[in-house]
Amino acid sequence: MTYDLIIKNGTVIDGSGLPRYRADVGVIGGKIAHIGRIRESAKQVIDAEGQVVTPGFVDGHTHMDAQINWDPLGTCSVWHGITTVVMGNCGFTLAPCAAKDKALVVRNLERAEDISGEAMAAGIDWDWETFADYLNTLDRLPKGINYSGYVGHSALRTYAMGERAFSEAPTGDEMRAMKAELESAMRAGAIGFSTSRTRNHQTPDGQPVASRVATWDEVRALVGVLGDLDAGIVEIANEEAGRDSQAQREYQVRLRDLAVESGRPVTFGMFSSRRAPDIWPPYFDLLDETAAMGGRMFIQAHSRALNVLMSFETRLPFDKFPVWKELRKKSLADQEAGLRDPVLRARLVESANGNHEEKQGVGAEMRRPDYDWLLVMDSVAGPHRTVADLARERGKDPVEVMIEVALEHKLKVFFRQPLFNEDQDHVLAMMRHPRSVVTFSDSGAHVSQIMDSSLQTHVLSHWVREKGALSLEEAVRMLTLEPATAWGFDDRGLIRVGMAADLIVFDPAKVAPLMPEVRHDLPAGARRLVQKAAGISATVVNGQVLMRNGEHTGVYPGQLLRGPLAAAR
Repeated sequence: MTYDLIIKNGTVIDGSGLPRYRADVGVIGGKIAHIGRIRESAKQVIDAEGQVVTPGFVDGHTHMDAQINWDPLGTCSVWHGITTVVMGNCGFTLAPCAAKDKALVVRNLERAEDISGEAMAAGIDWDWETFADYLNTLDRLPKGINYSGYVGHSALRTYAMGERAFSEAPTGDEMRAMKAELESAMRAGAIGFSTSRTRNHQTPDGQPVASRVATWDEVRALVGVLGDLDAGIVEIANEEAGRDSQAQREYQVRLRDLAVESGRPVTFGMFSSRRAPDIWPPYFDLLDETAAMGGRMFIQAHSRALNVLMSFETRLPFDKFPVWKELRKKSLADQEAGLRDPVLRARLVESANGNHEEKQGVGAEMRRPDYDWLLVMDSVAGPHRTVADLARERGKDPVEVMIEVALEHKLKVFFRQPLFNEDQDHVLAMMRHPRSVVTFSDSGAHVSQIMDSSLQTHVLSHWVREKGALSLEEAVRMLTLEPATAWGFDDRGLIRVGMAADLIVFDPAKVAPLMPEVRHDLPAGARRLVQKAAGISATVVNGQVLMRNGEHTGVYPGQLLRGPLAAAR
């Protein structure tokens, strides 16, 4: 017997949570063919001596719907060992939508998910109308990793209602059109239905995205389509009830009843907040309550603080203020020269501290910084000092300290502003909950503000190696079998004979995220943050070696993973 690929001499951590063992892994035809001692030859051999071999990581919360059209490799996810992603979260998808109506879809995506409209215009060859058409397009595109996706509520609304989707309720015919297209999408291979209720999701002109206009009865009716089909997952960006416990409970009961009535799994992301540390625990209690009533529900938990990264290379909270606005139009070199002028610097500090009429940011958008929680990110792991501490130490205004620190790094330094998950004890508790799944990178979205595609390698470097809070076996299970099972990828997430050969080889003593960088490599030259990883020597997708030591091998073995109804045909 000749194998297509053998990974030899590695320590297998198979994703189940069971203890590691030393073995070779043989691959034939994209599947794992043998685990143990292999003496036969292979077309390709990877020597994994001193490293671990695990299933590829699965990320259940991305927005790579647009990016897949111009980035066949799947960056930044692929650099962090991710071999399968779920896109189309929060109701935002590119389909259903005919090319003539694409401005409606772009309106939903552009501000809410910070995806450049110019990049989408330049980088997408819009050759679909229905969601089934869109999946067929994805099937044809070269792909480094595997993709699956929801059909989004906002897209369904604009498809059926046009401009009225942003302001009105559907007519009976429009509701029937949405339900029919949702059923068609599910039968074509959508993994489920996603929607958003959060006020953070707005259009560029500050109006609600289309799904936010919908009543709860409309949501129930669409989820009912999945219930009737007995297939698919429901993903939702939650309503905010603030500190109103009664309103929180009313929403939680609606969520619970949605899962119980439909019989379909319901999932959403959950974060802790220093401003309201008591809000997240009741949602985890809701998981058990729902299960006791016969429903299924799981939470998507992050592995660290959710941060906005600010810099002179990207965005600052003062960019629209007088004096700052003129400076920020200039090249980085000219900005540096200006910042060294004490007169201009004094004017900049005065402007930043002035009273300006400004719209409050939503979601991850820029807003006035909290200097006690604004940290200088001069390394990946930290510790990171706050601007407020440095200001007290230097006896200067925090804005002047930001300028000084930036100049000390030739303007190439990030200021990290945590929005959520500031308390790491809360983060660990959420990760370890038996009904949570560690995910929520948001890859493909917020590309100029957030860089969370590295949350999986953060688990390995921080929670396993630095803190010792998780064993490597526990962490690998969190990143492989648990998300694969939650999203129904039955042939992935484990190293077992017959499973798809999605595998990674890494050094547990070295694996870690590297520092984020700024690149202008999107279509139309649009800007994004990127982040690579150290310590991963090989990534295998469907039996082919996609990455070696962080470099692409030139193959594109990724697949479109269609949902259960299409797979059953």
